Amino acid sequence: MAGNYDRNDECHFMNDDLSPRAKPERLISLDAYRGTIMLLMASAGFGLSTVAKSYPDSSVWGFIGHQTSHVEWVGCSLWDLIQPAFMFMVGVALPFSLTNRQARGQAFGPMLGHAIWRGVLLVLIAVFLSSGSRHQQTNWEFPNVLAQIGFGYPFLFLIAFTRARTTWIIAGSILLIYWLAFALYPLRPADFDWAAVGVPADWVHLNGFAAHWDKNINFASGFDVWFLNLFPRAEAFVFNAGGYQTLNFVPSLATMIFGLCAGRLLRSEIPLPGKIKRLLVAGLVGIVVGYLIGLSGACPIVKRIWTPSWAIFSTGWATLMLAGFVAVVDWKGWKRWTFLMVVVGLNPITIYCLWQTMGGWIKQKARTHFGQGIFESFGEAWIPALERGFVLLILWMIVWWMYRRKIFVRI
Repeated sequence: MAGNYDRNDECHFMNDDLSPRAKPERLISLDAYRGTIMLLMASAGFGLSTVAKSYPDSSVWGFIGHQTSHVEWVGCSLWDLIQPAFMFMVGVALPFSLTNRQARGQAFGPMLGHAIWRGVLLVLIAVFLSSGSRHQQTNWEFPNVLAQIGFGYPFLFLIAFTRARTTWIIAGSILLIYWLAFALYPLRPADFDWAAVGVPADWVHLNGFAAHWDKNINFASGFDVWFLNLFPRAEAFVFNAGGYQTLNFVPSLATMIFGLCAGRLLRSEIPLPGKIKRLLVAGLVGIVVGYLIGLSGACPIVKRIWTPSWAIFSTGWATLMLAGFVAVVDWKGWKRWTFLMVVVGLNPITIYCLWQTMGGWIKQKARTHFGQGIFESFGEAWIPALERGFVLLILWMIVWWMYRRKIFVRI
């Protein structure tokens, strides 16, 4: 899992000549993009959504607070785009990784076995991270992004060997079938007890046809009530407080497939400006199509259950971001500013796991060694921002230390 980094491994090349003597040029933009996403994730929004509550009359802080927190159900903020961008990048990386593995003589069977092993390990890591101190036993729930990637990755690997047209058909079919599963699921009765599934009394419910995608009373939540209770539990599973579901991995597989298509484009012989234009057009089309589907009422844009309209809409934004990084870094050649992100982009699993397990410990040790009031320098309102900024600094220094010693954790 860990060792010296092989620049020919994993993903990011522009040179199609991958013979042993070839020295492929690395697409720094992909490392920078991935690193930016991971930095945003590990920053936990710098606590700005909490800070914003101290300035209720400020429209600027209201905007900042909204963009650094997840929407409750329908809609989108910057923070909601982090996970789809990360999953999109998994797909982008795969064509490069497969080409390199094939160039090194690896056969299909061993590569498939590695893909299955990677998927299983990601799910197990996700379960471990989800089973924190508040759980008395293993918490067998799978909304964690690593679990979502793990469930879908073996399928993504197989899809990577299909032709371009077939790949697009598979992605579209996944979203259509998943939409049908929700659309055909029975609507809640008029006297339904919402408190029984953790939905507060003041919740703004979806009405009409869109009600098929309401919180904790939909096809995916019904599946989890059956599926998650197959595992040993201290108490029977009834609902997920945030409305997240195991089956999110199905439509998010389409997100990764769209990333796969983008990765194929980047590996193609089309001139770099042409690739950027295609990414820009695809991104705009995705945003418009996803938004219109949500606006029509046929399928609301809900990240927490990864509705098909969300998959399309969020992929559009992820594609635009990818186009921006490729244009600025690889086309224009402005690379120096990316160092902070690249360091993280080369060790994404490391910083994610450290963030999940060490945040509280780092804050505690900061108070121990620098004084209990270290995070109160700018007033009580700014404590969350200073805490999370300090945690992020320490985590970055850890992966920077690993980068300097060419230690890169891979699965």
